This record gives sequence, structure tokens and C-alpha cells, in this order.
Amino acid sequence: MKPVISLHNVTLSYHRHPAVHHVSGTFHAGEATAIIGPNGAGKSTLLKAIVGLIPASDSMVQFHGIAKKDIAFLPQAANIDRTFPISVLDAVLLGNWRKSGWFGGVSKTARAEAEAALIKVGLEGFGPRHIGSLSSGQFQRVLFARILLQNSPLILLDEPFTAIDARTTQDLLHLIDHWRYEGRTIISVLHDYEQVKNHFSESLLMAKECIAWGPTTEVLTKANLQKANAMAENWIENAAVCHRDEQPQVEGAH
Repeated sequence: MKPVISLHNVTLSYHRHPAVHHVSGTFHAGEATAIIGPNGAGKSTLLKAIVGLIPASDSMVQFHGIAKKDIAFLPQAANIDRTFPISVLDAVLLGNWRKSGWFGGVSKTARAEAEAALIKVGLEGFGPRHIGSLSSGQFQRVLFARILLQNSPLILLDEPFTAIDARTTQDLLHLIDHWRYEGRTIISVLHDYEQVKNHFSESLLMAKECIAWGPTTEVLTKANLQKANAMAENWIENAAVCHRDEQPQVEGAH
């Protein structure tokens, strides 16, 4: 399988306390990979390092045939300010920045594409509404519509289904299936193992370090999950930063 991102001994810390230890492995092009593990396992920290929100050296995170600007990233909903005075359609049009630039005008074609994206996520006619008037599920549909407009080959999702209704979750999971069918690469932090089994071909199981990484059927075993949970129970929150080798320690948000 063709690599799209390689991790080489990725080690990250938060306020000098370890969050991710020596993670190495490969995300493969055209695959849907779930990053899973107990709470506090470093899943979101790792994803942010890949995106570039947490600094990591090029020797730690290596891209193959793709640039960071080509990534479509969906952060956790809790980190998005929904009080900003913007309409649903304008929020989706933000996904057009790769074509127009941040200060470019919005073409009729882009507006038509945004309206089509809203239809695809089940929000036809919602364009004029303020994003603050939407339910959590509706707002998540808007964010997925924005990703549609970005048309990126690499899509990163950070806990996209937290506090989202079941109908919306299923609709958006089907959209992820479609992205994979189109040959896009999806990497998502998830908690629901049934979602992982049914929609993600590969998995990275973490407990601050890599427990298992590969085909989902081989990663989601009882033994691996027990090992991850056992490690989580023994975490020391104020542990010193690991200096097992000479890789640089990186400060970042957990």
C-alpha cells in the first residue's frame, strides 16, 4: 500500500508532561484509519501534530506526495466558536479558500458548489440561516459540507461524532465511506468501536504510545484493548518527560 504520512518516533509533551511517546508507523493512501484508545491517550494531540497545530519536526512527521495545505481538518466541535456572525452558506464557502485565497471573491461556481454540498449533507435551504441557530447535528453537517467544498485528498477528523444524534452520525459515516470510495485518505479520532469496525479499514490503538497499528480486525482484539486500558489505569499525570533518546520534546495542547 502507498504511504501518505509516516510517523517517526513522534514524541510530544504538554507543559513538559508526556502526551505521546515514540509513535512510529504509516498511514496509507486511500484508507480510512481510526485513532482510538482510552481518554487521555494522546489521540487528539497526535492528530494536531500531523496538521501542524502542534509543532513537530519534519523528521517526526513526513508527508508523501501531499502538502499540509492539502489537508481538510475538522477540529472538535467544542473548539469552534458558533457565536461568530456568519451564515451557513458562508461557513461552507470557507472551504473554497484553496481556490480563491483568503481575500478572493466568491464566484457563482463556488456558491453553486456550496449549495450542492449542503444538499449532500441534508441541509437544503439552510444557507441563509445563522450557524448559531443550528443544532449540534446540523452544525456538524455544515462542517462536513465545508470539507466537501475543500475537495482535499487527505481528511482529518477529531472526534466528529461526539454529542451528535444517531441519524446525523449515520449520514456522515456514509459520507466518509463515499470519500474512501473516491480514493481519499481519512484519519479520524473515534471512541465508538462499532463505528470503527464497520467503517474504518485500519486502526491505530494508543495509550500515549502505540499499542497496535494495522488492519482494524487485527488491532481491535480483546488482548490489545485490555493492554491499552491497563496502561491508562497506571498513568502518572505528573510524570517527567521521557528522554529515552535524542528526539526533541515538543510543547503542545493536549
